[in-house]
Amino acid sequence: MFVEFAWISEFADGGVARENNRLDILAEAVADRARGDAAQSGVACRTETPHLGYPEIIATLAARSRLHDLTIIDAEIHTVAPDRDQIEAVLFHSGRPLIVVPPGRGTFAARRVLIGWDGSAKAARAVNDALPLLRSSESVELVSVVGEKDLAQSVAGAEFVPHLARHGVPVTVTVLPLSRDGDVAGTLRDYAARTEADMLVIGAFRHSRIREWLMGGVTQSLLKQCDVPLFLSH
Repeated sequence: MFVEFAWISEFADGGVARENNRLDILAEAVADRARGDAAQSGVACRTETPHLGYPEIIATLAARSRLHDLTIIDAEIHTVAPDRDQIEAVLFHSGRPLIVVPPGRGTFAARRVLIGWDGSAKAARAVNDALPLLRSSESVELVSVVGEKDLAQSVAGAEFVPHLARHGVPVTVTVLPLSRDGDVAGTLRDYAARTEADMLVIGAFRHSRIREWLMGGVTQSLLKQCDVPLFLSH
């Protein structure tokens, strides 16, 4: 587990030391709870509570992510901007997939999984990274949103089904029409809510990340608002 606390403020003399001590206590309490929860579940757990500046925290997160199968980040609505650095660090500098958990999710389940399929290399990479979870799922549905002209030359969802079947993942294919406002993310988001999905798997940042962050895109839109955990891979 990697725990980060960012605190920016001004204090009178001695205030900084007291605040640092308070944050140390809080960090250790979170780490102790994680260790206890892991022990009850029979999961090996190692915690760290280092004193690092924000750039060092991001670099350390990317480095630690390379040593593990999966990184999990809680994404609170009011911290979307700081979370962006963490998400980019994992996706672009670790070579590992990432699960972003929305607010209000206290437990994790992957019984019903949706795959947001656009036929791209990034989508194929995300699906393969998610195979351990897909194999244990009760239902896997590959969902394509039609109506985007730049997807015309992509691999159709039905063509990907045999690959998943060879890996022991039975899957159904659903084709959704693009919503009237042309919002692919909204179409996926609404369908995930309607079908009570536990997780949505997508290839992250199909377009350049600069374009996505500045002009918007499917990944950015889902990160800002999605009621189900996102399994992301780049």
